[in-house]
Amino acid sequence: MEDDVSLKFRRQLLSISENLVAEDVAALKFFCTDLLSRKKLEGVKSAIDIFDLLMNEAYLSVEDTFLLAELLYRIKCPFLLKELGYTQEKMQECLPEKGRVSPYRQMLYELSENITNEMVKNIIFLLQKDLPKRWATPSALDLLILLEKQDRLSENNVQILEEVCMKVSPNLLKIINCYKKAKGIHCCSQKTPKSGILTSYSSTVNPFPLKLKYCCDIGNSKLNKFSETVSFFLSFLQKQKIYKMDGPHRGFCLVINNVKFKTSERRGSCKDAEELERVFSWLGLDVKIHTNLTSGEIIELMQTWQRLQDLKDRDCFICCILSHGESGAIHGTDEKPVSIRTIMSHFAATKCPQLTGKPKLFFIQACQGSKRQHPVSVEADAQVPELSSTQQSISLCESIPEDADFLLGLSTVDGCVSFRDIQQGAWYIQALCSNLQLLVPRGEDILSILAEVNDDVASRINKGAKQIPQPAYTLRGKVIFPIPSDPPPS
Repeated sequence: MEDDVSLKFRRQLLSISENLVAEDVAALKFFCTDLLSRKKLEGVKSAIDIFDLLMNEAYLSVEDTFLLAELLYRIKCPFLLKELGYTQEKMQECLPEKGRVSPYRQMLYELSENITNEMVKNIIFLLQKDLPKRWATPSALDLLILLEKQDRLSENNVQILEEVCMKVSPNLLKIINCYKKAKGIHCCSQKTPKSGILTSYSSTVNPFPLKLKYCCDIGNSKLNKFSETVSFFLSFLQKQKIYKMDGPHRGFCLVINNVKFKTSERRGSCKDAEELERVFSWLGLDVKIHTNLTSGEIIELMQTWQRLQDLKDRDCFICCILSHGESGAIHGTDEKPVSIRTIMSHFAATKCPQLTGKPKLFFIQACQGSKRQHPVSVEADAQVPELSSTQQSISLCESIPEDADFLLGLSTVDGCVSFRDIQQGAWYIQALCSNLQLLVPRGEDILSILAEVNDDVASRINKGAKQIPQPAYTLRGKVIFPIPSDPPPS
């Protein structure tokens, strides 16, 4: 009987390991740094190796799986908790008393989650004299581990992090200061330090919001339970509204795919439409695709959908538009512009009461400027180089209705082109679909996912062509899709 139990337990561990990618294994190793020797961790190649080490040190057994559950929770893999008989709610309840991962380690991991690839490059530039000469491009976690090995970073000394973050992205100081306040250490302000190893370098501030779980000013009072307090700050979800997304009908996803225009064809767009259909169907939405609509037909379609009574029984509404465009507008196949604000305003509470209080998400793959570029195998989703009727620059805020519960995800910033690979599809749509499949199973909300989309798209380049998406929203809470029971479609 004992052998049967052991076999069943090892099968559970194997099942968990098969659902963890290389980044997850790296995160597990990082969280185990305070529990297992670095020498043993250096030999780890897979999650199974880590599980064996934890069992050898009596941290993991058939009778006690809490530490492993905590690790899965910390690395944002809540969908695997059920393998061990836990839920997110149960973990949040038990962590303050039973958690083994130190607040310091939690803080470093949260920091690494908010450091983009571009920031890593900037940090390497700042610290290059102290880094190995022949070192493959590291991750944020790799950099933090190296700083610890060099005794430049520890639980009671985070000065190097403050100096780096001050130069690369001052927003990151919020995470460090949150940790320091709870520990009772004087916090670093966001003013430039008078002296230090990094005073000669300056960089642009990271434009994306932090994915910090929860942080607030705890004042000057002394805390008796430091570990519990910091865990509260760094691990619990933000205390804000989460939209209801667990109804019997998730919602509709409307896709408008304009391919054939009077003078051009948007090659590769059909791949985007197919990918959107696969991903949003996987997320539980009813996907409806409309192809090659004129400007008038787009308005008529919006009017039809705004009157649809079935919306009343749905959790959300999503609209994806793939077309040519210009500042504040998309084009119909008749090459006439339709204001993005006009499209979205059809679903404001006064015009579409069926969606009152529900998230309404719009994703627009189209240029927001008319300047043409011609990189190899990449086309710009702008139609004509001449000035058009709506050529005047329109701010992103002006595109969103003055109403709550909207999100607008534009594939590019105002005035700029948006790129589409004629075989693989648009950079933005492919990054959106890829990150939805990767991060929804980890319980991430839509704004955190869009930050990753921004990072992915911004890292791409083709013959000098670059692009950065831009989200804007009037959401009043988090949009978190329930984790599908089926594996991602691709």
